[in-house]
Amino acid sequence: MSNYIYLVQMDIPSELEEDFNRIYDTEHIPNILSVEGVSSCTRYRLEGGDTDGVAKYLAIYGMSSPDLPGTDAWESASDKGDWITRIRPFATNRSRIVFKSIT
Repeated sequence: MSNYIYLVQMDIPSELEEDFNRIYDTEHIPNILSVEGVSSCTRYRLEGGDTDGVAKYLAIYGMSSPDLPGTDAWESASDKGDWITRIRPFATNRSRIVFKSIT
């Protein structure tokens, strides 16, 4: 069981959504899961709510340490493949939050 979750939210222009989803699923997630201490990743797309300004896409990563996203290993994994050139420059409304399990 992961003691921490890392929530990453972002918007992407509609014309890039197909590439975004393909690259996220086939490249980005496998690269991040190769980082020691990362146990899972589940992605979601916003379907509704009562709060304005919430990003459309959410990824939840299970992790063993709250510091993993800032490590060289994470950064190296995140910078591989098409993610860094075809997706990252176009992502907007980004937020990154770490939570610790209390149960």
